[in-house]
Amino acid sequence: MNRFITKIKDLSSPIVIIGTLFFVFGFITWLSAVLVPYLKIACELNNFQSYLVAFSFYIAYFFMSVPSGWLLEYTGYKKGMAAGLVIMAIGSLLFVPAAITRTYGLFLTGLFVQGAGMALLQTASNPYVTIIGPIESAAKRISIMGICNGVAGVIAPAVLGFITLNGADEIVQKLTTMNVAQKSLELNSLASRVIVPYILIMVALLLLAVYLYYSNLPDIDADEENAMVDDGGADKTHIFQFPHLLLGVLTIFLYTGVEVIAGNTIISYGIFLHIPIATAKFFSSFTIFAMLVGYVIGISTIPKYLAQKNALIISAILGLIFALMAILTQGFISVMFIALLGLANSLMWPSIWPLAITGLGRFTKIGSSMMVMAISGAAVLPLLYGRIADISTPKTAYWIVIPIYLFVLFYAVKGHKLRAR
Repeated sequence: MNRFITKIKDLSSPIVIIGTLFFVFGFITWLSAVLVPYLKIACELNNFQSYLVAFSFYIAYFFMSVPSGWLLEYTGYKKGMAAGLVIMAIGSLLFVPAAITRTYGLFLTGLFVQGAGMALLQTASNPYVTIIGPIESAAKRISIMGICNGVAGVIAPAVLGFITLNGADEIVQKLTTMNVAQKSLELNSLASRVIVPYILIMVALLLLAVYLYYSNLPDIDADEENAMVDDGGADKTHIFQFPHLLLGVLTIFLYTGVEVIAGNTIISYGIFLHIPIATAKFFSSFTIFAMLVGYVIGISTIPKYLAQKNALIISAILGLIFALMAILTQGFISVMFIALLGLANSLMWPSIWPLAITGLGRFTKIGSSMMVMAISGAAVLPLLYGRIADISTPKTAYWIVIPIYLFVLFYAVKGHKLRAR
């Protein structure tokens, strides 16, 4: 009996710690959904400029995914994750001088540093949660991590939105009647609202880093990770001999862009539709809640009732339907269809990833690094959305997601089957 209890403790401790990290992922990542409309007001930005928030955060994945792998080879997984938390804390600290001086470039620098720390955390924690226990139960552990991430994603925008956008409707109206000096004082006061939240975030990240560093979280050997990979690519000489992977990287690039568009534009879109900011500030939580519902559905149905390929097909079709309905309807109904894109997007990552890395063998690690780099699609595509929104309207800009969902559908039906002859 005592041995059984000891085994439960040995397993639950790593799961709790890594689950906490995934909660942090979701909390920090989805704060940008509120930062976009908040900084648009505080720093007097247009749509394109405001979506540099997402660009600065997610572009770090492109630059940091490979260096993160090198660093982890040196530090190991546990110390690497602690280092990632410290880097994120530094990025959070940069929000303080950025808010005091109301300097948009400094806000973006802080976001990039946060993204760099997040890239290191993601590179370490995703394989770690797979390897830390029996491989046959890895899907269950990943599902638990996804729920931790999704719950944080629902909470974070609501909390930060309540703090930073409280009374924003009145502020926007007052700004139109103020002179330059009065406007500057009002905007400085608005910008200062993020100081206390981000100081608290910094302290929490540092405390978690110290706890993780001194925890009993077992480290794992990279050779152990490699030993778990069947060398299906033994007859290949380089990574570009896997067309299904290359198409998968492009699919992840496009999918992450659509996911962030659905989460980060919905508040601004609601404001464009003349919905009060007091109401619109909660819309991103609707999108993430829809993703969480979809994730739970996936846990219940994949693979027992639904193959990953079929889940991706259904997701792409739902994305097309919801996007078209959002474009063709008006008001709150249109906003809710944007929120439902979260449901359509929820099963794309867990479906695309295994389809793309299947059969890579000894090229699995480099293939995984390429997939992480492709998260930078979340940096590029929201900028494109913002540019189109400035030229036309935010509603018209949603047309860019239609060809993306069509490409995801192509990958689900045919692209993942393509192999080098």
